[in-house]
Amino acid sequence: MASNAEKLDDVEKNPYASASRWRHQESPAFLRHAGQAVPRDAQEKHGNTSDLASFLNKDRVEPERPTTAEHRAGNFKPIMIGAAEAKEEIEPRQDAHVDGMMFHSCNGFSVGTDEEAYSGLALWNDVTRRHREKPFHVMIGGGDQIYNDGIRVSGPLRAWTDISNPTKRRHYPFPEKLRQACDDYYLKNYIKWYSREPFAGMNGTIPQVNIWDDHDIIDGFGSYVDEFMKCDVFRGIGGTAHKYYMLFQHHLPPPPSTYTTDHGESLSGPGQGEDPNQLMDTFVASSKTDDCYIVGSKHGPYVAEHSHNIFCKLGARVAMVGIDARTERTRHQINYPETYDQIFERTRQELQAAADAGQPFKHLILLLGIPIAYPRLTWLETVFRSPLMGPVRLLNKRFGVAGGLFNQFDGSIDLLDDLDDHYTARTHKRERQALVERLQKIAAEFSVRITILGGDVHLAALGRFYSHPKLGIATDNDHRYMANVVSSAIVNKPPPTAVANLLAKRNKIHHLNHDTDETLLTFFNKNPGDSNKTPGFNKVTMPSRNFAILTENSPNNPAVNAEPENDGTNGTTNGSVRTNFSGKGGHDFLHPGEVDAGTLHRAASAAHGRLNDGSLDIVIRVEIDQHDKEGKTDGYGLSVPLLHYTRPVTPAAPFPQQEHSAETSSRSRPRSQ
Repeated sequence: MASNAEKLDDVEKNPYASASRWRHQESPAFLRHAGQAVPRDAQEKHGNTSDLASFLNKDRVEPERPTTAEHRAGNFKPIMIGAAEAKEEIEPRQDAHVDGMMFHSCNGFSVGTDEEAYSGLALWNDVTRRHREKPFHVMIGGGDQIYNDGIRVSGPLRAWTDISNPTKRRHYPFPEKLRQACDDYYLKNYIKWYSREPFAGMNGTIPQVNIWDDHDIIDGFGSYVDEFMKCDVFRGIGGTAHKYYMLFQHHLPPPPSTYTTDHGESLSGPGQGEDPNQLMDTFVASSKTDDCYIVGSKHGPYVAEHSHNIFCKLGARVAMVGIDARTERTRHQINYPETYDQIFERTRQELQAAADAGQPFKHLILLLGIPIAYPRLTWLETVFRSPLMGPVRLLNKRFGVAGGLFNQFDGSIDLLDDLDDHYTARTHKRERQALVERLQKIAAEFSVRITILGGDVHLAALGRFYSHPKLGIATDNDHRYMANVVSSAIVNKPPPTAVANLLAKRNKIHHLNHDTDETLLTFFNKNPGDSNKTPGFNKVTMPSRNFAILTENSPNNPAVNAEPENDGTNGTTNGSVRTNFSGKGGHDFLHPGEVDAGTLHRAASAAHGRLNDGSLDIVIRVEIDQHDKEGKTDGYGLSVPLLHYTRPVTPAAPFPQQEHSAETSSRSRPRSQ
């Protein structure tokens, strides 16, 4: 009996196929027959193939021999993409109960951090446990979902970073070869990080909504001096990082090509003058977006792409607005005025449509990359920008003195880019005030409670805006009351305790305007576990890794008996009773949901999200021990009440007194002698 090998030898070979996996189109055999061959049909032709599948199948390698039942070797099957028919429910029902919304930021380590000293990604183990106990229905990323800073240390930008002369560094080109190397770095870094457990498990399980921040590109991107930000290298990596940000974090097709000095593409807009070198043998998906995006009207100053802001529903009564505060950022602006107009116009349309349908939103979550109700450090900005730093800067330039104080890019003080990032920076003061005041108008117009999420600062805190106590407005009716949940970082190391304590000492009551105050809440009644992370005076900032959970106390929840009865304290576990909050300032509790905020609050217990009053439970889960690979946490909770806003009634002006009456009155008075 002839062997299978002998049978195969008798079968005519396909002269147009390759015995190796990939067809080498430069081979003479292929070139001789390319014009004559008619490829055989694929063996199986069922299912649907997308444009990408068609592109991949076009140059698929055919086997050297036919794939009949008799010759099973090398069975050829087409690549099938999009043939699955999985279905998901994306429109929340009006009667739906909203499970927990998990919020995180700073999901990576800074360059040079000892990862083992912090037990790696330990807090994602706690996220995993809590998701199994009570599933999260959405994971909200507040920026820095990945750290790409290594591109300048161990990646293709190392040679550029090592250039000591700032002028030479500014004029360094970004050719196609360097673009390919940077493209490869970003792709591999995403694949490596998104495959790392236990983050990978949650990343592949929980739907997510993300905005980006500087580390998704490179540390400080957008906040260096304008002249340096416009250099070819920053323009190049800005485009490349945006490409993979859209692909991995939004699942949207990236632009066909990105900036290189070889092609000479200007910042005239995305898609202008696509680089043919980047399109060779490359599948280019059709551009598409989603209804949830509010796309900026013009491209960014340093990234030739438009900002992608977000409006989406997180439940029947909860909506979210996410502001892309990195694409349009410069040292002196965060977003274009036109972008704010687009965001608020869309938000107003969505809130009005929900109200007209009889299903109004009760909570609006605002997602920002950086806290907005946060202690000011303008005095530190003043010191760093003062002439006093001139001699230090000169010594650094000549002799390398105080090298750690200056950054590797534009030679300015290293902390300045972080300070300039903040909404509370002097350069962003007017923009910040305008944003908050527009939020207040939205809250009043639709009686919707606004809660803000922010990350970036590597510690936990809870800021609030609220009406000045002199106005005597109860929080339930206060459209100016907005809590700013500050949760950072879930992976990166926290700042030194001294920094957290400095911020705590700067926690003064600030005045946003004549009617609005702001300050941090006294939130951390104890250190997590038995640790000693902060001194007794600091109860407002927590320098430890953390993440946050927000859950609506749905009106569809079954009625529960609060234990013990607490007369409106929103379920504090120790039964504290307090009913009078009139005239209280920000260093005190402003409403029942803040009473006993911290570990004693109901929102930090198993009763989190179990009430049915429509309020929003918030808990920040803080790491107890950085050496514990299980990532156990302590919870610090509070509740944010619904807003019941009623427009103030302006009293009618008194009827003007008749002129003759005044004259009569004056005549009736005795004349003075």
